[in-house]
Amino acid sequence: MATLCVLPYLCALLLLSSAQAQAPKHCVSPPMIWKIMDSYGKISYDNFGQKARIKHAGSTNGTNFNMEVLMLFREKVYYEINWSKFSCKKRLLDDAFVPMQVPSDAKLMGQAILGSSSSWGMGVLTNTWYGSLPENVTYSAVFTEVGCIPLTYMTHSPKSGFDVLSTFNWVIGNTDPMEYIPPFICNKLKADETEVPSNFFTILKDFAKKVKDEESSQDY
Repeated sequence: MATLCVLPYLCALLLLSSAQAQAPKHCVSPPMIWKIMDSYGKISYDNFGQKARIKHAGSTNGTNFNMEVLMLFREKVYYEINWSKFSCKKRLLDDAFVPMQVPSDAKLMGQAILGSSSSWGMGVLTNTWYGSLPENVTYSAVFTEVGCIPLTYMTHSPKSGFDVLSTFNWVIGNTDPMEYIPPFICNKLKADETEVPSNFFTILKDFAKKVKDEESSQDY
């Protein structure tokens, strides 16, 4: 699931919908295929309002967890929400909003078809871009040729190594008018003015770590 219309990853929050005259048919994947999947959630992204919301929920050993982060760039704050612990934190946010797009200084690495080009509807043409970020960080981003839908965003730094964000099932539009309103458990909270404001990428990285810690804590 994805609503992290995000990056240069988001989300989400771009949303892509498709309708077919006939229901999909049962199919059989190729006999030899390989994929790695860590986790998935939902990303919502509003370029007009400069807002983004990332959600991750799941279950480990019969215990459920539900975590979110809501970023409001114009208000320069973001919320860390943990529904499992019924907690919310309000923190400072760098207001440097990064629209989800191919950066103007990005270089084209190449094109590839996800799936197959043998027949119509069997594949999607994608473009892979790459470039550099501050602090010796490099990135690559995959967007569809048609619609510029973000698929994968990867960064690498000497300090933290590789970080990868993959998305799918984008839908164009906003399906929930409450998506960018802080929940009631966040009412009347104040951010610590002494903290250094976080940016979109540090929030993503921190959120991924907290999700991983939450999953690991439930393995025992």
